[in-house]
This record gives sequence, structure tokens and C-alpha cells, in this order.
Amino acid sequence: MSTLNPFAAPGTAAAGTRSAPAGSDTRPAGAQADGGPGRRTGSSPAPAASGPSGPTDPTNPLGLPDDLIVTGEAVALDVRPAMLLSRVGSGIIDIATYGIVGLVFVLLGLQLTTNEAQLSVVVVVAMALVMLILPTTVETLTRGVSVGKFATGIRIVRDDGGPVRFRQAFVRALVGTVEVWVTFGSAAVITSLVNRRGKRLGDLLAGTYAARVRGSEMPLQPLLMPPDLERWAQQADIRRLPDQLAVHARVFLSRTGTLQPQARVQAAYALAAAVEPYVAPPAPWGTNPERFLAAVLVARRDREYTTAVRRQERELFEAERMRELPYGITDYA
Repeated sequence: MSTLNPFAAPGTAAAGTRSAPAGSDTRPAGAQADGGPGRRTGSSPAPAASGPSGPTDPTNPLGLPDDLIVTGEAVALDVRPAMLLSRVGSGIIDIATYGIVGLVFVLLGLQLTTNEAQLSVVVVVAMALVMLILPTTVETLTRGVSVGKFATGIRIVRDDGGPVRFRQAFVRALVGTVEVWVTFGSAAVITSLVNRRGKRLGDLLAGTYAARVRGSEMPLQPLLMPPDLERWAQQADIRRLPDQLAVHARVFLSRTGTLQPQARVQAAYALAAAVEPYVAPPAPWGTNPERFLAAVLVARRDREYTTAVRRQERELFEAERMRELPYGITDYA
């Protein structure tokens, strides 16, 4: 029995497939003899074999960047790395702001000190305030935004696109005492130039990077489960689907209205052919590739949401049990 790629364009052979025996007809019932739609047909016909060649990477027909942030629901967060010039401008503004605060602190301390020892303590505290305490506090409370970052339209985010917390802010500020203040920013600039995401040493250790937040949002319309594929999607195994492939399919479905008809068909078949090896059992006969992709992504999103809810409920239940007294001990509260 032949194992033809169900989403391959008619007239093209799928890689790693076996050819059908000579004289046999592998076309489904109702298929046209002149190279009509293959196994999966829908509202859009499959591209002709003699048409333009497909994209170099069939799993990324839209040419999306490889460093898109992907959430658990396969949603692309277009938090692009900030340019070096923006980061330098942000750093200069932050240094000036923190420096003014430190200078005010020292001037106030001069009014209270009576000897050089006390003045030395004030200076040390001011340096700790400017280099470590203020940057950590500001980035923790604002989730990665400071005065300079707000002015230049960037934000510090985790590698997964989430907001930074105290640990990441503290590591960045701690490393920055040497990387920014001692070396006058030269170490940070050199590291940012050689890193693909423009990370400095503090970002590498904290697992963060500076991302643009102005004009970088990629709004995506919510996906709906095709009614005819709901029962199949509930039983299908899609756990092995790679995140990057899922996000390419997700962004494609959000941009179908902006694509040329031929390019849309080619991209749909290419993505469906790339996704299908990770889904079992295959979709019903005659499924449109775009509806197939939507069903897979919706089922994946719903399952991960259900898993997250159950995990949260389990953690809350275990937390309640930990607060209970051991069995047999009366609670007189």
C-alpha cells in the first residue's frame, strides 16, 4: 500500500514515500483524472505542480523570524530585541536619573554627618542605592521598565517573553555594577554587539533581554474549532507538535486575508504537510488544510489550558493540606 503525503500538492512526490505499483490507481473515489485535488480538498484548490516553487523552508512559508516568542497556546509574541542605540540611550537616561537621586541623597547626608567616617558611610550607601537598590526596585515594580526604557520604548523581558521578577532584576543590577559602572558601559556594549538578541552579561546570567514594546505587537484573532473536526481533534494525539511549527501555523492563519490566493494555497499545503506527521490519527478524508491547522491549534490550546488549570487546583489543594494540623491534633483557633 502506498504512503503518499496527503497534503502534498498534486503531481509532486513527498519525500520518503513509496511509489504505488505500476498500473494501480491511488486516486480516491471522485478524483479527476486530469490531476484534480488530492486526498485533502477544500474551498481552495491545490497549487499546480508547474506553478512557482514553494518557500525554501516549508515549515515557515511566511518567512517569520526564528526568535519569535511562543506562548503555551502557540501565540506569537513579536517582542523583537531592541536596537543597540535604543539600549545605549536608555542606559544614559537611567544613569543620569539614578545619579541625580544619589547626589540628592549625598547632599542630604552632608547635613546630618559630623565627621569623615559618617560621610564615607553616606557615600557607600549612595553608591549601593544608585547601582543596585534603585535599578532592582524599579525593574521589579514596573516589570522591566525604567525611566530610560520608557523614554526609548523598550522593556526588559524574560527569554520566554514574560515579565521580569525580583531575581532577574537583582542579577542584572548586580552584574551591572561592574559591567556598566566600572567599565563605563564598554563591556555591555561589546557583549550586546556579539549577541544575537543584543544581550549584555547581566541579561545572559538572568535569562532576559531588552525588547521593543512600541509598534511590536502582533494582534491575532482567536481561533475557533471547526465543527466538523471537533470530535476528531478531541481524540487526536498532538503532544509532539513543536512550538515553532505551531506558531508558524498560527501566524499564517491570522494573515490568510492578506495573502495572494496562490501563495495562500501553497502556504496552507506546506504547513499542513509539515504538521501532519506530528498528529495521529490523521484528519478525516477531504479536510481542508487551513481547517486542519485550526483544529490542531485549538485542540492544543485547550488541552494546555486545561492542564494549567488542573495544576493550579492541585497546588492550591496541596497548599491547603500543608496548612492543616496533623491528624488528631485539635485546632483551637
